Amino acid sequence: GGILLGPSALGRSSRFLETVFPKQSLTVLDTLANVGLLFFLFLVGLELDLRALRRTGRQALAIALAGISLPFALGIGTSFVLRATISQGVREGPFLVFMGVALSITAFPVLARILAELKLLTTDLGRMAMSAAAVNDIAAWILLALAIALSGSGSPLVSLWVLLSAAAFVALVALAVRPVLAWMARRSPDGEPVKETYICATLAAVLAAGFATDTIGIHALFGAFVVGVVIPKDGPFAAVLTEKVEDLISGLLLPLYFASSGLKTNVATIRGGQSWGLLVLVIATACLGKVGGTVLVSLALKVPAHEAVTLGFLMNTKGLVELIVLNIGKDRKVLNDETFAILVLMALFTTFITTPLVTAVYKPARRAASGRKHHRTVQRCNEDADGAELRVLACFHGSRNIPAIINLVESSRGMRRRGLTVYAMHLMELSERSSAISMVHKARRNGLPFWNKRRSDEGGDQLVVAFQAYGQLSNVSVRPMTAISDLHTIHEDVVTSAQQKRAALIVLPFHKLQRLDGAMETLGGDYQHVNQRVLRHAPCSVAVLVDRGLGGAAQVSASEVSCTVAVLFFGGCDDREALSYGARMAEHPGIALTVVRFIPPPGRSNLLEDGSNGSVGIGVDADDQAADEAFLAEFRAKPAAAANESIKYEEVAVGSRAEIVAAVKAVRRFNLFVVGQSPACMSLTERSDTPELGPVGSYLASSEFSTTASVVVIKQYDPTAAAAAAAETSTAVEDVADQYDVPDTPVATDRSRH
Repeated sequence: GGILLGPSALGRSSRFLETVFPKQSLTVLDTLANVGLLFFLFLVGLELDLRALRRTGRQALAIALAGISLPFALGIGTSFVLRATISQGVREGPFLVFMGVALSITAFPVLARILAELKLLTTDLGRMAMSAAAVNDIAAWILLALAIALSGSGSPLVSLWVLLSAAAFVALVALAVRPVLAWMARRSPDGEPVKETYICATLAAVLAAGFATDTIGIHALFGAFVVGVVIPKDGPFAAVLTEKVEDLISGLLLPLYFASSGLKTNVATIRGGQSWGLLVLVIATACLGKVGGTVLVSLALKVPAHEAVTLGFLMNTKGLVELIVLNIGKDRKVLNDETFAILVLMALFTTFITTPLVTAVYKPARRAASGRKHHRTVQRCNEDADGAELRVLACFHGSRNIPAIINLVESSRGMRRRGLTVYAMHLMELSERSSAISMVHKARRNGLPFWNKRRSDEGGDQLVVAFQAYGQLSNVSVRPMTAISDLHTIHEDVVTSAQQKRAALIVLPFHKLQRLDGAMETLGGDYQHVNQRVLRHAPCSVAVLVDRGLGGAAQVSASEVSCTVAVLFFGGCDDREALSYGARMAEHPGIALTVVRFIPPPGRSNLLEDGSNGSVGIGVDADDQAADEAFLAEFRAKPAAAANESIKYEEVAVGSRAEIVAAVKAVRRFNLFVVGQSPACMSLTERSDTPELGPVGSYLASSEFSTTASVVVIKQYDPTAAAAAAAETSTAVEDVADQYDVPDTPVATDRSRH
């Protein structure tokens, strides 16, 4: 956008420039742009943890060094060609270093955004790319500091003095400023607001550090970056600073910097075959050095060839950081207009080609089918004679979903010999305005190796700590996960994770939440569409949880859950799955289960809507009827059901919609209703905007049914329906099934695993 506004396009009209960007406004524009850049570098430093960098794996370190050294050397070689042609007269030393840095740098924030959009941020490949990019970033800034020092004066002694002064500044910040910032962080405990005084003092320190490094002769950006690096990452202090600054910077000030850079870029200076040939040379050199160096070292480290090539393309990402380097070089008179334009186009080209190239190259082979049994329904898990473990993928959007999810999980434990594994997946939206810094901050809970996660494992993340406490108090293996994607494709993360984790049940939160006054407020139609897409493509059974206070506002002890559950059984596979889930819940000592079966009145074996008398009711085919009878007979014959006084079975004859509604209202005293999504009965409400809940679930979740009970609506996995859904979408979900893996971090009683 900035290039289009500048002299390359619209700015070719002097009238346009004088009207939109008069000369007296450019100073203000540059000032605001540089302030935004200053705080952006502060945010970048805020997300880097030097302690974690020291623990970076050897693979990532070797890849980072190769991704710096080879393009840096080729950049120096290219600089000799440029100095002999279009950059005659520039000082050799600074120009060589600037060209080396320009070709070897990897844009850390831009790479994070690309990885998030490609669903690679939480994969092994994404973590390796981000680790290598973090090391690359640190090395590039050190080399840039050297280039700036060399460009400041013609005297080697002055350059040496600038470098020594910069080292002294870093030592001063580490020894004097960091303890003060650590004191502020300690006085900002979890659960309490951070004092505005601390925030203002920190932001003032950023400006002061920028002024100090600018006075030294490096650049104001380095001071802000150093302050961001030394801020303790423990507790909420760093996160609050990010929240306070990020929106203003990414939403207003950084776009001004892009506009300012575009106004300085004049593509028209690239004239003639020689200049365009040099542009091709620079692009080829940048790609060859970065991709080639990364691929060669990756192959030497036994990385698969397709992953090595993908890693090379990812490490070749330029962007904002590249523009920063080029603008500094232009301001220091190291780069002339033509060289600057060539390098800007190189940065844009390498960034634009990254996503399509990675999409084309990175097609990993599918995993071989596991030899272990994989039950895709709760009913099959219950029928397993060996006591199969139930694997549940429990999804949530935020902290308001946590109490109900935990209590539902606790209620699902069943007998101790069976076992239960819960994958708690936090669904995070990747919106258009989400910045890269925000994305990588959210992904930190996935264990990305270059951030400090020690504190979050000890309780810094309030969402993780709830599951951590539950895992420590129960005999349940809980593994937190995070999915970062836009709401139109986040169902792919859920579906793929359920496949990879061999889940038998996916639990989704309803798109409406209960307010304090009891009314339901919607999160938005997009969240409802997420649930509908998961229901359509799920590789296992799916449960939608309508929470009306299940578990209350506080964490409930794992051994003291007390809940009355009603399963409304009309007939069909979904109702059989609902009863299977209810039967498992009944194994918990704190659960009282009541099964209410709705049957046609005497004389009718299969009642459907009849326009003559207005009757409406139950309709199942002969096969389903036989399956229902066999399933119910087996359920009632089980010793646990026969001897357990907490399990009750009732049958209610209904012949019309009114009778069904009256029968349902008669059992509203329960804490939780479990129903199938598609029981064979007609709609119980005049109008429903929640087809994903089915006729009974929609009524139980509507305002027409006055109750405080929560509702679980279950849809049993149907291989035939799943195949049809896959055919309708041209296997859109299948194609991404193994292109990414959402790692899980076990949260158990053993802290040493973190």
